[in-house]
Amino acid sequence: MPRIAGTDIPDNKPIRISLRYIFGVGPANSELVLKEAGIDGQRRAKELTEDELAQLAGIIDNNYIVEGALRRQIGQNIQRLRDIRCYRGDRHRRGLPCRGQRTKTNARTRKGRRKTVATKKGVKGMK
Repeated sequence: MPRIAGTDIPDNKPIRISLRYIFGVGPANSELVLKEAGIDGQRRAKELTEDELAQLAGIIDNNYIVEGALRRQIGQNIQRLRDIRCYRGDRHRRGLPCRGQRTKTNARTRKGRRKTVATKKGVKGMK
């Protein structure tokens, strides 16, 4: 498996798909990197020479924030929101959706499993 930007990329898939395994490189960035390197996106990663792989790695390292640096930057951005006590920071702190979604129903991914609350049973015969 070839290694680019500290990530193993699959060698049996087209390089335009394989580059997406790098955190921070999506479909659009993958196409831009390949266009800049002059490599056909349909070629398999195992068919590329060491020079071509080094060229791709150089382009990604120089032009894009990827992997650990990107994760760190995202974490710092969220921490800044928490520190300034803005609405979005409070939602992150509480583990609730930050982008205006409804939470009366849905939002289970952020809120976690349902916490069932016991209800009071009505007593018959009392007035």
